[in-house]
Amino acid sequence: MPRTAAPPLTSPVPRAADSDRRRTNASVVLRSVLEHGPVARSTISRLTGLSPASVTDYCARFTEAGLIREAAAPRRSQGAGRPHVPVDLDDSRFVVGGVHVAVPYTTVAVLNLRGQVLAERRLKHEGHEGTEPASVLECAADGLVALLDEFPGYRPLGVGFAAGGWVDGETGTVVEHPLLGWREVPARQVIGARAGLPVHVDGHARALVNAERLFGRGRGSRSVLHLFVGNVVDAAFATNDAVHHGPRSQAGAIAHLPVPGGTEPCDCGRTGCLQAELSERTLCRRARAAGVIAGVNPMRVVAAAAGGDVRAVGLLVERARTVGRAVGLLLDVLNPERVVVTEIGIISREDCLLALREAVGPNRAADVVPTSFPDSVLAMAGGAVALDVLYRDPLSLPCRDPLSLPAAPN
Repeated sequence: MPRTAAPPLTSPVPRAADSDRRRTNASVVLRSVLEHGPVARSTISRLTGLSPASVTDYCARFTEAGLIREAAAPRRSQGAGRPHVPVDLDDSRFVVGGVHVAVPYTTVAVLNLRGQVLAERRLKHEGHEGTEPASVLECAADGLVALLDEFPGYRPLGVGFAAGGWVDGETGTVVEHPLLGWREVPARQVIGARAGLPVHVDGHARALVNAERLFGRGRGSRSVLHLFVGNVVDAAFATNDAVHHGPRSQAGAIAHLPVPGGTEPCDCGRTGCLQAELSERTLCRRARAAGVIAGVNPMRVVAAAAGGDVRAVGLLVERARTVGRAVGLLLDVLNPERVVVTEIGIISREDCLLALREAVGPNRAADVVPTSFPDSVLAMAGGAVALDVLYRDPLSLPCRDPLSLPAAPN
């Protein structure tokens, strides 16, 4: 059965200048609570540059909407007068759902407003229908609804959907995912109809750069580049909290970026394209050829390396060096303050991270870090799409009678 959802979050749309200003101010106030809470309203005013009256007004709206709450114990002020009562994010009422479609499986997850993954499940692409789009998306929607049903005390705000390839967030469509064989797949429409919830769609690299900006190592950086290296290889770039999408959200398509020294033939007819060199499929094929593994699961290469297999270690370290060369190219072009890399070897092994940084070079090595979400990166990718909508426009969640909110725990 379709779920009863909270009033839907609305994706940002062009508005009058004063509405844009209010939305921006509301966003910086709520993010200040997220980053610094429990925090006094006077501190929020100092951090954001907004007047105390404005901060008090926004906090009152967020409290009424159930997004924040006053902390239990007031902090005494230095001088005379009333104590400062800090406010904090209320993560006890609302959740978002996350869906991430990868090549071998789909991940469904439930996240709270702090970006913490409360539960996740993997749904393998099996059976005669395999990766047929409707089958995958309907299964994902049903799996997510079942997972949300395990959290009856929370109200779902919506669903975030992420995938690799070319994903158009505005239309909610997977325009092209060559490894899945998908073209013009209406992900928002299919999942929304099945789950009965508002659905927000984006590519997984853009989703993860937003997750880093909100909850991870990207906080406070004026520009962040995220490089995702899996079966799909793509990137996303954010400056001053704005993620670059390009026409029909095609920015970040770096699969055919030539890698110096690359030797792997690509389907495009060239040699040494980034995705052909770094795909997990390529890693597994090389591992099979070296006698390291017998299957197609890249985590078995990581496990073999952890068990002391020098061939597996060599494959992972060399892959990390190639990632480093690609990062060096992107640094030359975009010059971000921070680069975040999602790649299994770099996440799992210090020698891979060192190889990556050596390839980048000493001047920028310290600016390149692994993902902040090593244990839940795909779950985070899906959920972050919906959470980004909330934190960009928190006033889109209407204030309501507190009696209609999910009950806060004692």
